[in-house]
Amino acid sequence: MMSSAFKKQLSSVLQDGFVIKRSVFQSCLELYPMQEWSLMMGKINKLNRFVKKNNDFIRRFTAGVKMVEMDASGRVLIPKDLCQFAGIEKQVVLSSVGSIIEIWDKDKYEKVIDDTVVDFADLAEEVMGNIGVDELS
Repeated sequence: MMSSAFKKQLSSVLQDGFVIKRSVFQSCLELYPMQEWSLMMGKINKLNRFVKKNNDFIRRFTAGVKMVEMDASGRVLIPKDLCQFAGIEKQVVLSSVGSIIEIWDKDKYEKVIDDTVVDFADLAEEVMGNIGVDELS
């Protein structure tokens, strides 16, 4: 169930529904507002499917994709196969990542965050360290 604050932030996209899929890099799920999913698929559809790597990527990227909607109570039903993929058992964490929402099993999320705390300073420097101040604004 989504909190009322989360629903308020999503109010402009609720009527269009969402796409939920497996994450590429983590054992979590990604919830795309339909408009964001359409933009992503626009990029994906530009790939040449006669290149085997592209075709394999498209197949894996879209594996398990489901369309979902939020009900009047603010609930999104997560399909069983996707819950199994993400190891979602009891409590979930919703984490906003840019224009999508990651859905995590609470224990797995906390472990990933704890495991990356030590490396985060190095990661931040590597990813953001060469960007000039003008580029950030």
